[in-house]
Amino acid sequence: MLLRGRMLKSVQLFEYNGIRQFIRKTQSDFGWDWGPAFVPSGIFKPAFLVTLPTKTNPRSSAAPASHPLLVSSGSSPIFIEESSLEILKRGQNTAPTLPPNESAPWVVNLTLALRSSVPVTSPSITIDFPELKVKSSALRIPNFGGSTKAPTFVNVHFEIPEGVPQRWFPHNLGTPKLYNATVTLSFTRGQQHSSSTSESGASAVGQKEGVAFTTRTGFRTIQLIQTPYSEADVRDRGITPGDQWHFEINGMAFYSSGTNIIPFDPFYARMTSDQVRWVLESAVLSGQNMLRIWGGGIYQPSDELTGGYDFYSACDELGILAWSELIFSDALYPINDFLLESIEPEVRQNVRRVKRHPSNAQWAGGNEIEGIVIAVNTSLPNETHYLNEFQTLFGEFLHDIVYEEQSSVAYTDCSTTSGVLSLDPYVIRYANRTFGEIFGNGERYNYDASVAFDYSTYPVSRFMNEFGFHSMPSFYSWEEALTSPSDFSFNSTVVASRDHHPPAGSLAFPNPNAPQGQAQMTSAVQLWLPSPSLTSTSNHTFAQWCFSTQIFQSLNMVSEIAWYRRGAGLGENNLGALVWQLNDIWQGASWSSIEYSGRWKVLQYGMTSAFSPLFVYPFWTAANETLEVRVMSDRLEPVKDVNVRFTWYEWGGRQVSTQVVKTDVGVLNGSVVWEGSGLDANILPKGTKREDVWLLLSLTGNVEGKTVTNEQVFTPVSLATVTLPDPQISLTHTSNLTFKLSARGGVAPFTWIDHPAGTIGYFVDVKTGLPSNGFYLVPGIDRTVRFVMNPTLSKVKDPNPADFVVRSLFDNTYD
Repeated sequence: MLLRGRMLKSVQLFEYNGIRQFIRKTQSDFGWDWGPAFVPSGIFKPAFLVTLPTKTNPRSSAAPASHPLLVSSGSSPIFIEESSLEILKRGQNTAPTLPPNESAPWVVNLTLALRSSVPVTSPSITIDFPELKVKSSALRIPNFGGSTKAPTFVNVHFEIPEGVPQRWFPHNLGTPKLYNATVTLSFTRGQQHSSSTSESGASAVGQKEGVAFTTRTGFRTIQLIQTPYSEADVRDRGITPGDQWHFEINGMAFYSSGTNIIPFDPFYARMTSDQVRWVLESAVLSGQNMLRIWGGGIYQPSDELTGGYDFYSACDELGILAWSELIFSDALYPINDFLLESIEPEVRQNVRRVKRHPSNAQWAGGNEIEGIVIAVNTSLPNETHYLNEFQTLFGEFLHDIVYEEQSSVAYTDCSTTSGVLSLDPYVIRYANRTFGEIFGNGERYNYDASVAFDYSTYPVSRFMNEFGFHSMPSFYSWEEALTSPSDFSFNSTVVASRDHHPPAGSLAFPNPNAPQGQAQMTSAVQLWLPSPSLTSTSNHTFAQWCFSTQIFQSLNMVSEIAWYRRGAGLGENNLGALVWQLNDIWQGASWSSIEYSGRWKVLQYGMTSAFSPLFVYPFWTAANETLEVRVMSDRLEPVKDVNVRFTWYEWGGRQVSTQVVKTDVGVLNGSVVWEGSGLDANILPKGTKREDVWLLLSLTGNVEGKTVTNEQVFTPVSLATVTLPDPQISLTHTSNLTFKLSARGGVAPFTWIDHPAGTIGYFVDVKTGLPSNGFYLVPGIDRTVRFVMNPTLSKVKDPNPADFVVRSLFDNTYD
């Protein structure tokens, strides 16, 4: 994420200036506009002392080790320092930039970094996939060992016919099928040239022994398509000329729906696999199929044993793609031989480690640096120096390392990027654009809330990898951080001190620029929602302000997601929308949809609707009073007989009119089900006023034998101008943390249930089975939701139903 509204410099200014680009350390440790500048140091991942015997008798393990590192925990003289497994199609290893032949055999490519305390002779490796009943022959490798000073890298591969393994898919497109692979290293001990060799050690010479471990992987192809659209695409499909920029899984283009992740905690050793898995599960529950691992954070770990917590393995299992990035962000990195020598092993080791994970989608060289170098190339003295350094590091050095170490995923120089002029040789496009054509991907940050729903301010892009608006965490999260009753106020010193947008640019406390960020959230609420009191210091008012900023954030992001999904069926052929951001690093104002504790914000539920397989949305253009209602599908097959019900209501709850429209939707496309111009004359029901009515859109369709529902609302005017009646909401607990909500006095926009402090979970609609909260509650149409609790993360194991609290926008209207 790039700081907006400030002139681009050679490095973005946060708390520590002019330092972080010279230090190979997590860049956000020095502060960012969503987190603190604690600059932690020290070893935070597990560390091991490994001893290898030379005199013990050989003993084969009864069962394979659960991790390569653990093969040396017994009497084996072998230490497997690294294990990298890559599954790709035949031919990809020689031409990684060309589309894989989907009908070609699978190549299972294994590399081990081995150390041995004794000479090893006649070694061989077998790779066994028990579920597939497929096992390689004994694959010979060179003799090695006798010294543990440096690892010996060995490589073997064998092929599995196409059609034998089931392919891995993201969870919303298929099954994320995984297979266990058992790797066995068989060898004979050679003679140890040492006078101290004991009789027991000597007796081991010449005897056959082995070590084995089991790892998990999947079979898939994943491509990042960046080649130009053809003349036929432009002519026959109406594609806007330019380059493609989207992903294909197993040879099929798909829509990438997701978010960006940042470090989970400023002190990494505090993180647990359970906490991280909850965030990933929450992403899946909201319909996301891709997470971008932001390049200003850390290399996310593969497993708990080596990384402290599990990330990539959980992504594999849950079926969510991980867009990986090397750790460079928002700075121009000066290069010299020392830096390059330091970076090379860092990058090689991480690329080797990650490539066994089918969830890995690509490697980007860094975050948002290309845009900086393009800007300074025309604004700073000696500008070509910075461009040349960028080209050397990101266009050549890192590019070459990534492709030397793997061939199954793409490398891009940066996100966000203008794309390429050529993939082979790799030539970055930079500013070489053609007017009227579309290249690369995009992002949007606009903190002028008056244009939050103005589509003319939204990019027309092939793929949006960042866009967001900030909000406050809930009152419950503030309770975890605030200690004084006087702090529980929207603009209190402590609350504002945790708003780092815009950043201080120094270690000044509290952040002198925080009033700008606070004002952006305040003005957004005042423009579009009923506003809580600006003078009250009650906890109720503070809670409603926090809640209201989350509502606006969700409205804004759902509007943008809808716009980009709409583009899938238009000339831009947009096939990706990744919201900034998913998780929080602490309790404070941020762009997240999930709070630091794991509590869902309004946006998390909003994305559940916006990333639905079928999504109906009212595209309202206020400038010319035009309404277009469109159904969008991310399915890889046509969907027929989709029903959309249009129901107009008064705010008191009376139904004014209703009708049903039926439509079909094509593959990765959209269908306009209604459009009209002139709000009073042609859109509103006859005899109604724009401030008195609203429209409920309810979609029902069938996808792969399952009923899909979706619900959206159109309000002809800003809710700030609507007089809301007291909805008189009743909340009734039935059983098993299931609640019925009823409105007796009027419509309750954004009816929201808070689960108690100390609990983590989400609410699910018992009728649809979908996560649901922050909905419009209509008199006569009750809602029943159940709280699904995460028992591992919840400190309160048996919450009292009386501690669940309901609120709505009406609560903004009183103190």
